[in-house]
Amino acid sequence: MKLWINPTRIPSIEVIKYKQEANMKFPYGISDFRSVILENYFYCDRTDRISKLEREKYQLFLRPRRFGKSMLLSMLENYYDVAKKDEFNALFGHLKIGKNPTPLRNAYFILKWDFSCIDASGSLEDIRQSLYDHINDCIEEFILNYKNYAIPKIRINSTNALSSVKSLTNAVQMTGRPVFLLIDEYDNFANEVMMSANRSVDHYEALVKKEGVLKTVFKNIKSSASSSMFDRIFITGVSPVVMSDVTSGFNIGESVYFEMDYNDLCGFTEKEIRDALSQLSPDVNAQSNAPTSDSDGAQGEASMAVVEALNIMKLYYNGYCFSYDATQPVYNPTLALFFFKKLQRSGRFPENMFDENLAMDEAKLIYISTIEGGSQLIIDLMQKGQTVETHEISQKFGIRRMLSNTTHDRSFLISFLFYFGILTFAGRTDEGKKRLAVPNLIMRRLYVERLNEMLIPEPVKRDAGRDAAEKLYTRGEIGPLCTVVEQTFFTVFRNRDYRWANELTVKTAFLTLLYNDLLFIMDSEKEIDRRYADLTMIIRPDMRHYQLFDILIEFKYVSLSDAGVSGETARALSSDELAVLPPVRCAMADAEKQLRAYGMALNEKYSDLRLKSYGVVALGFERLCWCEVSRNNA
Repeated sequence: MKLWINPTRIPSIEVIKYKQEANMKFPYGISDFRSVILENYFYCDRTDRISKLEREKYQLFLRPRRFGKSMLLSMLENYYDVAKKDEFNALFGHLKIGKNPTPLRNAYFILKWDFSCIDASGSLEDIRQSLYDHINDCIEEFILNYKNYAIPKIRINSTNALSSVKSLTNAVQMTGRPVFLLIDEYDNFANEVMMSANRSVDHYEALVKKEGVLKTVFKNIKSSASSSMFDRIFITGVSPVVMSDVTSGFNIGESVYFEMDYNDLCGFTEKEIRDALSQLSPDVNAQSNAPTSDSDGAQGEASMAVVEALNIMKLYYNGYCFSYDATQPVYNPTLALFFFKKLQRSGRFPENMFDENLAMDEAKLIYISTIEGGSQLIIDLMQKGQTVETHEISQKFGIRRMLSNTTHDRSFLISFLFYFGILTFAGRTDEGKKRLAVPNLIMRRLYVERLNEMLIPEPVKRDAGRDAAEKLYTRGEIGPLCTVVEQTFFTVFRNRDYRWANELTVKTAFLTLLYNDLLFIMDSEKEIDRRYADLTMIIRPDMRHYQLFDILIEFKYVSLSDAGVSGETARALSSDELAVLPPVRCAMADAEKQLRAYGMALNEKYSDLRLKSYGVVALGFERLCWCEVSRNNA
């Protein structure tokens, strides 16, 4: 965790009220490109990538869930669809591609499938029929869309959609115009089957192996592509797992998801975020309490509003790099639109920065934590600056590898978390390894929640821990929280062979109980004047009107051997006896010295800091000693 210090001073005024512009429309939940453009919704232009995408005919593009893949496909659909030729200027004339369109614009019949529509419940036969029904429905839509193009009759086979596909390609071939096949969320329903608690690997493999229905579908797609009946294919999904399992069924696709040109193909850049916030910032000509002559002050408040909102969005939604060498991370577009819409509607930041309707693959972290090495990886990510290293991100791992302990090396675990957006690229090491990190506070919440459930499986004890944490940041009482850590986490740490046995482990225990991104910005281990702070909780700018304390904690660890005591002896010590042990007293003095330095740095950056600073010393995984360093001394 990194110590986060706002580059601007928090103003000691009421929360800034943002404009509620009626003419700004944010397409939250809307992935239809045509509607977004014609109805004048907010749109970040990615049409300049179309000419680059044309370099390959058959492409697989992966991104985490809710990352704008459907909007991308809809853009391609509208650009290449022959039936939309008359709308080209209205749709693309003002966009980048409109100034220099490619020769293939409006040159295709479009056939589009969305596998997220497939019902993954029921028997294998039920799933097969649901898939066939969806394909047939799409073919019927195809017939309606192109009824004016003299296409010979296409026969719909209700029991075998592959026969319907063959009828379509045969009919279209007679027209001399090619088909562009778009497949959205190719792995969605297969992933649901794979991750379902009541499914077996055999159930999943029955879909993707041998003559399984999904593999057969992709074999037919490959056959149609080989005979030029599907001239181009663009497939989106989340991970390569399903494609690995249908490998011989579709081995012609070019993987383009790591390419530098497409790092921001889905996602918003910081400039795009800033521009949108500028339109929502307070109107400099309509400040309710500002005199007409005070335009500079009004402009300052507008500028402060943009900086304040951008800082919040950067911490919660930014940080995604999908190319090995990308240097400019992107924002999650769905969550950014969620933020914009809430800000526009209420004039305030959303209280919960995470849209609960977009449950972010928490099941994937649960899966990782249940396999060998997975729980240690999660703990390491919370302790070691939230970064891990690997030589390579695997592009091929099927279900057998996912479920076999013999293949669960660290590279596999990291690769799995990367594809689901729970880790992201963060540069390279001096040795050339790829460094990956937890991208932002939203993703970190998933790790913390999983750690809490791993280390304290009993809900009643977790509730007691949260109650104790609340006493710290509302009353300034750290004693109850230390007691919970001693009685719960230390018992776990004593009984498990975790790699880290130092202040990092102790900090992890406190972090899992204290983490609250509804009220605080939580970050630590960031270098400040060549020093590092362990754990800070800075009240969010929009929450500073509540009666809360900013929290700063420095942790120290003293081993039992250094203290010259046994675990049994340590547990029998009184608080006063613990505090006067020479190694404990020395560690606490170091913590107090560091806290004074960090406190001064924080007070220089914030104009309205209500700081409570604490030193916490752990004696093994047995006892905790703590003290408060007053603000006056900091």
